[in-house]
Amino acid sequence: MIQIAQLNFDNKAALGLKVELPSSPPLLLIVGKRGFLMCGFLNMEAAEKLGVAAAVVSGVKNFEEMLSGEVRLVSSKAEDFGVKKGMRGEEVVKLFLES
Repeated sequence: MIQIAQLNFDNKAALGLKVELPSSPPLLLIVGKRGFLMCGFLNMEAAEKLGVAAAVVSGVKNFEEMLSGEVRLVSSKAEDFGVKKGMRGEEVVKLFLES
């Protein structure tokens, strides 16, 4: 099953994507205007190589856990937007929604 959700923050919307996988935790992604928050399934090395703004939270099973979870990895481009390891996911998504 694939779930797509609109997640609202201060009159701005992010897109949430959850993919249920067989015998596995789900793949999760929250996409903002300038970058995305991803679960540990997705590859930070690829994000860095491609020069995209990305941050990773791991051990999460839904959007709420992503937003309350602690960021473990941050791409250089995300750092340019003020994202730092240890931030909560919600803080990061709000930074990715800024113009």
